[in-house]
Amino acid sequence: MLKENLLARITVDPEICHGKPCVRGLRYPVQIILEYLAGGDSVDDLLAEFPDLQRQDIQACLEFSGQVLKTRSIHLALA
Repeated sequence: MLKENLLARITVDPEICHGKPCVRGLRYPVQIILEYLAGGDSVDDLLAEFPDLQRQDIQACLEFSGQVLKTRSIHLALA
């Protein structure tokens, strides 16, 4: 699937989840999907837990986060 098609799955609507980027307006914020993945859940785990999600939705979350990181500079404190 083309990156543009994946990114079209991410919506921003001030009336849904306070304007946070979400998957297809389904009230699944991209942030939450990424947190599940970072916590060790697999794509298949998420698809089983949230049957209205599609594999491409999760791919779109990953693509979206990559695009955001390309446009922002993040400074982490090194300990």
